[in-house]
Amino acid sequence: MTRSISRRQALATLPALPLLALAATTLAPAPSQAQSAWPARPVRIVVPFAAGGTTDLLARALAPELQKAFGQPFVVDNKPGAGGNSGAAEVAKAAADGHTLLMGTVGTHAINPSLYPKMPYDHVKDFVPVTLVAGVPNVLVINPANAQKYGIASVADLVRVAKANPGKLNMASSGNGTSIHLAGELFKASTGSYMVHFPYRGSGPALIDLIAGNMDLMFDNLPSALPHIKSGRLKALAVTSAKRSEALPEVPTVEEVGGAPLKGYEASSWFGLLAPAGTPADVVARVQQETAKALASPAMQERLKSQGAIPSGITSAQFAAMIGAETTKWAKVVKTSGAKVD
Repeated sequence: MTRSISRRQALATLPALPLLALAATTLAPAPSQAQSAWPARPVRIVVPFAAGGTTDLLARALAPELQKAFGQPFVVDNKPGAGGNSGAAEVAKAAADGHTLLMGTVGTHAINPSLYPKMPYDHVKDFVPVTLVAGVPNVLVINPANAQKYGIASVADLVRVAKANPGKLNMASSGNGTSIHLAGELFKASTGSYMVHFPYRGSGPALIDLIAGNMDLMFDNLPSALPHIKSGRLKALAVTSAKRSEALPEVPTVEEVGGAPLKGYEASSWFGLLAPAGTPADVVARVQQETAKALASPAMQERLKSQGAIPSGITSAQFAAMIGAETTKWAKVVKTSGAKVD
């Protein structure tokens, strides 16, 4: 059963995208002259979700840039399962030699520690943060045919239909604990509505079922949903950020059109590189520097911003501080929204 949530509390506890836009070109201090003989072989970037989602898209955009910088292949390896926990746990146990990295998310490193009763890794002790890659808003999308069937043309319509028909609508997500899941749980708690949650092993497979009409709606990350919105295969009702997205300026925010129950509503995502704890500091610094350099390039800026992402590149220390703050914020959201693994 959903529980009411204070709009003031929601506003105070949810992460804001400006936090994610910290100094995209900020670089760490130059490492010492005595650098590790790294990379000695291909570097694996583990994506803890299926191909086709935003985590995967960002990793595949960044990998070629790091390959050019370091002269070794950077290979994206999808390891989905348990809301990102499976892939993250694999990296936590990997050799700390810089040849295995994780494209972590707000789910794996801020939400899941509060949502799951037992975690297969310690999100702080088992990792060293490298850099924040990007932050993105989520977008509330609905299957057009199902929207027409239920008479849903706006957020207000969705609230009306969901409240009048508890459990009739189904809500896809990229997995338990992801910001896509929590955005939906917060929406349900704020409006006193109930929709059945169906967690997938990433946005890619969830979007396939949503486009096919097997699912009704989803609070997806904007980069992975955007092509389907532009093609007309999905209908965007609102973005979940505090401000409208430059990539979809015509689409309002949830707060704009949600009325009093959704005052202060915001639920955004972020993605960043992490390495196993004990990875040499000079390796971490070098990856952070080259990632920041790549993200600051005009081509990458244009590419990511056109997809609705906000490139970053902050230092390891800044990213570590951000993860700590985000963990605290999302713990409050999990508690007040009544979200749980299902």
